[in-house]
Amino acid sequence: MTIAANVVGVAAALCSMTSFGPQIVKIWRERDASSVSLRMYIVTVTGFSLWVAYGVLIGSWPVAGSNIVCLVLSATILALKWRFSGRG
Repeated sequence: MTIAANVVGVAAALCSMTSFGPQIVKIWRERDASSVSLRMYIVTVTGFSLWVAYGVLIGSWPVAGSNIVCLVLSATILALKWRFSGRG
């Protein structure tokens, strides 16, 4: 794999991982997740779970590792959605 491909892969992983941060902070500060789509995050968590499995199956620890981080972060949003549901 070329250096350029690795740079693109790292940049993509960092963007994916950091994209969940602002949503987590917003939900936690406001104690409100009513604007978060439950179905979307169920699909997102499922997708990241499958990406982790894929990364493990093909022996690509960068794929598995970055998707584990994304899985944890998206699962955190899903858990906060359930925790703060019914509040408003």
